[in-house]
Amino acid sequence: MSRLRVGVVGTGFIAGRHLAALTASPDVAVVAVADPVRERAEAAAARCGARAHGDGLALLETEELDAVWLCVPPFAHGPLEAAAVARGLPFFVEKPLALDLATAEAVAAGVARTGLPTAVGYHWRHLGVVQRAAGAVPAGEVQLVTGSWLDRTPAAPWWVQRGGSGGQVLEQTTHVLDLARLLAGEVDLVSAAERPAGTDGEVPTAAVALLSFASGAVGSISSTRVLGWRHAVGLQVVTEGRVVELFERSLTDHGLRVVTADGEEVSRSDEDPVAAEDREFVDVLLGRAAQVRVPYAEALRTHALACAADRAAREGTSVRPAC
Repeated sequence: MSRLRVGVVGTGFIAGRHLAALTASPDVAVVAVADPVRERAEAAAARCGARAHGDGLALLETEELDAVWLCVPPFAHGPLEAAAVARGLPFFVEKPLALDLATAEAVAAGVARTGLPTAVGYHWRHLGVVQRAAGAVPAGEVQLVTGSWLDRTPAAPWWVQRGGSGGQVLEQTTHVLDLARLLAGEVDLVSAAERPAGTDGEVPTAAVALLSFASGAVGSISSTRVLGWRHAVGLQVVTEGRVVELFERSLTDHGLRVVTADGEEVSRSDEDPVAAEDREFVDVLLGRAAQVRVPYAEALRTHALACAADRAAREGTSVRPAC
């Protein structure tokens, strides 16, 4: 196989980033694009010389593909992944994995049963500053973790409905939770609280999760959607005599700050992590790389943590992540 024939389901912002990366790859041919808004599918398909479909399942049923990218809203996950598994078709899927944990667990079981190659869009893991942060945090020595996603409310009408996005923690702050797992290890117990939505939907306007890690570290992750701008997205990890901070200004503007008693060192990155994760998955499918950083089973652990934080806030109880 010298050139992958791929399809892309979805034409929103993040799908556009994937389409740009894939069409720029000489060893990839985007042959089909799907979106329930037919005009959007046709416009995206025209840009990359592909066929347009008004339905992702129809694309999967009719196209001869080597892989598919599933870049759809949270509420659309489940049937598409099940169809890909049934066809034995490798897939890249954007986070979050689903609105709930059960749907994602069912997909994970199918992936495990078939051994299907998969990748999930936790793009921070593909940044050099994140790899350097991991190297600056000694294993098992994390004391405190603090993270935040302080931002505006996205414009998509489905986003403010719990049945559309699943809420900010599942749809956005999951990236910060993934970083917490990467740098501090697995979480044993989650407690949380949220401020209910007002008149603009069902998604809480603010939420805080309190995390107890298996290592003994403790942490808190805060989310809000009431600002008119992106104020702070990132994670701070405190070890003995050191603070390691990761921050994101935009999709291609990330930074790392390491602070000790002797001063601080700041690194900035303009890498495109979406292009990097696409390149990695393509290389795996072409036999040029052994594995991806975030296969479905690894992403399921982060999704389980996000679901636990969401449930703890809604029910006012402490929850142990299922994975």
